[in-house]
Amino acid sequence: MQRPYFCTMKEEQVILVDQNDQQIGLMPKMEAHEKAVLHRAFSVFILNDKGETMLQQRAADKYHSPLLWTNTCCSHQRDGETNIQAGKRRLQEEMGFETELQELFSFIYKAPFDNGLTEHELDHVMIGHYNGDPIINPDEVANWKWMYPISIKEDIQKNPDAYTAWFKIIFERFYNHISLENEG
Repeated sequence: MQRPYFCTMKEEQVILVDQNDQQIGLMPKMEAHEKAVLHRAFSVFILNDKGETMLQQRAADKYHSPLLWTNTCCSHQRDGETNIQAGKRRLQEEMGFETELQELFSFIYKAPFDNGLTEHELDHVMIGHYNGDPIINPDEVANWKWMYPISIKEDIQKNPDAYTAWFKIIFERFYNHISLENEG
């Protein structure tokens, strides 16, 4: 009897870190989210020359937070990859374009989801500038739009369930950062 052939893709590993962002190991991504283990992540915000922020709506088959709006892209660094390299890689994979990125700040957050998974991340937040339209990867992104930060802030207050848990946490810090930058 011939055994069926199954093509299995190796599960992506996340980088486990301590509170100071020192790498302490690797773990399969799903296991880290099931056990709520602190790991390194990043979030990218892209702005255009008008000051609008590019948002993406997560694809319908994402394992958590499907069809919710969030920042331009986010994911996890790979072992040996810098934050900027990871941000550029994922921006290309999800949104289909490249641009220079700059790291703004990092912080730790923990957000449990209805499906039993928990994001417990030391998140590196980056910013970049781009004026074109993305070429979205439909496996990752259902839709996208440009919005002014003040409109995002107001919409989060009116429709909090339309946005990812981490975006609501990160956006407040991001908004304060760009507001201070515009005053200076």
